[in-house]
Amino acid sequence: MNGDPDLEQRYRRVLRLLPRYYRDQWEEDMVAAFLDGWLTGDPDEDSVTMEYDRPTREEIVSVIGLAARLRLGGTGAPRRYFAWGQAVRNAVLGVMLAHAVWGLGELALFARSRHLIGWLPPPVGGFWPELSYAIGYAWIVVFVALLLMDYRTARVLAVLVVGADVASVLHQQLAGTLASPLANWGYVAVIDLAPMLAMAAFHRDAPPVRRLPWLLALPAWYLLVSLPVLWAELSGHDAWVPDVAGRCCILLAVVCLFHAVKVWSGRPGTGVWSLTLLLLAAVTGLYRLISLPTFAQDPHLLMVGLAELLILAIAVATVVPDAVRSQTAATVPLGYQELR
Repeated sequence: MNGDPDLEQRYRRVLRLLPRYYRDQWEEDMVAAFLDGWLTGDPDEDSVTMEYDRPTREEIVSVIGLAARLRLGGTGAPRRYFAWGQAVRNAVLGVMLAHAVWGLGELALFARSRHLIGWLPPPVGGFWPELSYAIGYAWIVVFVALLLMDYRTARVLAVLVVGADVASVLHQQLAGTLASPLANWGYVAVIDLAPMLAMAAFHRDAPPVRRLPWLLALPAWYLLVSLPVLWAELSGHDAWVPDVAGRCCILLAVVCLFHAVKVWSGRPGTGVWSLTLLLLAAVTGLYRLISLPTFAQDPHLLMVGLAELLILAIAVATVVPDAVRSQTAATVPLGYQELR
């Protein structure tokens, strides 16, 4: 077709968002179904429609939603897309686990305010500190909702929590209390907003989550990492304790090395978790990078932060080949009914 693209070509451009394997099977049927809603049988009216009309906003949104579900595949998807879908879902759960661990710390401060735990320092009062506690509690609920497959509740609550976080950071910036606005806004983008958007991977085709390991990971992380860190800080040994970003780098590096042992021992089915660790390493590495400006006046801490990044990079490199192997394609296409 010469000249400007007509309505059919405009639909085909929108459908390029879909994976190729899906387009190869369903593109013609989808285009025909879309055009059928426009054409009336009147040659003159149909000619104008084909030349000037465009896909509706609702149709474009529906294609975007379908593309997200297909590229973050669930049961029945080609192996490559299923691996990415599982890896994104696991990575989101990993970030939500970190948020939930922080929420447990906020819950402990609340208990201290009610004189239930006497050895903790008294929490700060006021609206904004109270909002911080509420955000911590809400992240725990988001984490549990994902495990219970109540995805709508998890998404709605995550949107509210991210909105509250944005309001809190904006308040601190306007009050001039932010040590590094870049670090704080980067944290919101990388640790809050990106995982919230990645919850699109939790759709109706996603396989059930294995709840018990994740539920056990929450108290294990808090008891084995957070409590010793809190004790070190309260006992005056906080100089030996890495900051939150540093602890995440070290913890993830240890997990990567343990997983690498499984890979090297030839255990089957390790590829998805290798890909998951790559995603988590990317998030953690970005978190470490955006927090480095806070050390601009302390060369020693800056070097420590860079060393933590190096440790994480070396550890995650041990699982990269296995993550690449997880991308081997084996197509089992889904049906066009996903859209309509």
